[in-house]
Amino acid sequence: MSDQGGPAGSTDTSGTIPPELERLRHSIDNIDAALVHLLAERFKATKQVGVLKAERGLPASDPAREERQVARLRDLAKQADLDPVFAEKFLAFIVGEVIRHHEALAQDHAPRG
Repeated sequence: MSDQGGPAGSTDTSGTIPPELERLRHSIDNIDAALVHLLAERFKATKQVGVLKAERGLPASDPAREERQVARLRDLAKQADLDPVFAEKFLAFIVGEVIRHHEALAQDHAPRG
């Protein structure tokens, strides 16, 4: 992932990276790793939800909950000084993946006949 620290396509031709840039990049790398691990944990939990829904014949999607989650996430984004539109798009992407997984689980649990 790029740190977006300079003009597009620019490179440091001196072979040295300023210590502050190196520190910031290291911090970004750590945050990216944490995000990947958090997403993995989230998807483990949503998989369990999908199995429960499939076993009970519940729909893969819950629009009322999704609406509440969007409002909650937008509020959290505002509190964190993060663009709420970006936060909503990020959640929409994740929820779309979760629903896709839940639909697949529902097909796996569908009666065969």
